[in-house]
Amino acid sequence: MDIFEFAKEQKLKKEAPLAVRMRPRTLDEVVGQEDILGEGKMLRRAIEADRIGSIIFYGPPGCGKTTLAKVIAQTTKAEFRQLNATISGKKDMEEVVDFAQKEFSFSGKKTILFIDEIHRFNKAQQDFLLPYVEDGTIILIGATTENPFFEVNKALVSRSNIFRLSPLSKENVKTLINTAVNDTERGLGAMNAVIDEEAVEFLADVSGGDARVALNGVELAVMTTPRDKEGKIHIDLEVAGDCVQKRTLKYDKDGDNHYDTISAFIKSMRGSDPDAAEYYLVRMIEAGESVTFIARRMMIFASEDVGNADPMALCVAVNASLAVERVGLPEAELILSQAAIYLACAPKSNSVTVALEEAEDAVKNGGNHPIPAHLRDAHYPGAKELGHGTEYKYPHLYENHYIKEQYLPYELKGMNFYRPGDLGYESKIKEHFKKIKGS
Repeated sequence: MDIFEFAKEQKLKKEAPLAVRMRPRTLDEVVGQEDILGEGKMLRRAIEADRIGSIIFYGPPGCGKTTLAKVIAQTTKAEFRQLNATISGKKDMEEVVDFAQKEFSFSGKKTILFIDEIHRFNKAQQDFLLPYVEDGTIILIGATTENPFFEVNKALVSRSNIFRLSPLSKENVKTLINTAVNDTERGLGAMNAVIDEEAVEFLADVSGGDARVALNGVELAVMTTPRDKEGKIHIDLEVAGDCVQKRTLKYDKDGDNHYDTISAFIKSMRGSDPDAAEYYLVRMIEAGESVTFIARRMMIFASEDVGNADPMALCVAVNASLAVERVGLPEAELILSQAAIYLACAPKSNSVTVALEEAEDAVKNGGNHPIPAHLRDAHYPGAKELGHGTEYKYPHLYENHYIKEQYLPYELKGMNFYRPGDLGYESKIKEHFKKIKGS
């Protein structure tokens, strides 16, 4: 690289978006993902020792997949090449493989190939990589927002370590925002900007764990806000809201409003009030609440408060959660709205919750009672001599595919954890039990 190319590269770095400039250069600068990068964790040890094998990073946008690849590029002694599956093709891969083969022959150096959005490659393109990953010509690092077990060649997956990255926590994002505002080398520190804690809270909320969203909002706020009389750029809640085009519904410092709103949402669905549920749903979305958090709470609600009164409720909630992840905002609002209204209108039962709680009490307080002999495994030598399974009655051989039997431990005989209610499908369960059991 000559002096002119170096100068051009430095200029591009300075003009790059804030989210790019603030990417960590070392493991110690990485924020979040402690479960895979904490001290002593396997991935951290492999990176520090420069002994990584092929890897696929899987997680939502802005969680640090590319960041980790860049950190590896900074620390490894291997050659590092990068492709993006949205714009690269087979010819680009052939060039990297050719380079890797020559480099290993001449210097003994290995080559790491980072492929962003690897799920965008078609089957033939992914198949092309397989023999070179298998023989060690290249060490593959793939990054994908899609589940690699569905979207990436199974042979590539089997030859790679899969690391699932989580969305950054709110505290992680707040740390990144404050660092970016104050960093004088790569961040906005030279701009003499100050940001209110309320604005930081809001941006961390609305980002949904995506560092890029938060840092893009901060950069736009600083670059478009005039200086005050003291020459400072003051970023308050209103400015932050304008820069991410979201209404700034205030959340108090301790997060009470956050918990109050989700509580009201759950209780409105439990109370079969679709109008109130819809209102609180919209309030949360407008305030920047994570749509995956909302969907997760609805899945829990479907079992806890609807249960078998409408078994389809859990299917609706789970499918809504999957659809929200695939579609994203703003269309995800429609999916959440449909699911919330369905859950609010569904017949209610907490029989599943009660059954679980009472069974837990029986296990915790009663210990491990002996399993009745007729229920024990009879598929090994000597089982019959012990009386295991010998008197088991196969229900399908009897009328209504039912025969009265002692399934609970004898010490718990007569205990009844699940008591179906009278609404929805549970009324049919109750009627079915009455028919076959006579009670």
